[in-house]
Amino acid sequence: MIFGWIATVANGVAGVIALAAWRVARLRGRWVWIVVIATESMLMAEVIIGTILVAGYDFEPPRIHMFYGFLVFLTVGVAFQYRDSMRGRLELLYGLVGLFLMGLGLRASFQV
Repeated sequence: MIFGWIATVANGVAGVIALAAWRVARLRGRWVWIVVIATESMLMAEVIIGTILVAGYDFEPPRIHMFYGFLVFLTVGVAFQYRDSMRGRLELLYGLVGLFLMGLGLRASFQV
């Protein structure tokens, strides 16, 4: 549960960093992408761990958590697909995706 909160907050921070890099060119660089990839990977790890728990250990979370996990997986995949069409605005795309993923994490945490 703690890791989920850390991943959620980290995605919000990564979203703000990416949006700042989109607006201020001197903030751009490899470090932005390291932060974005690391935080999205954290949420993907959450989805994989949840899937393993449900499939292998008969863990029964609230159904809404599985829905939000699927949305996280889908959002990261769609963002990856749109990267070619967003050339020159990748920071904008991943900034908005980071904030959206933070929102999904918050919704999943408070839906019990």
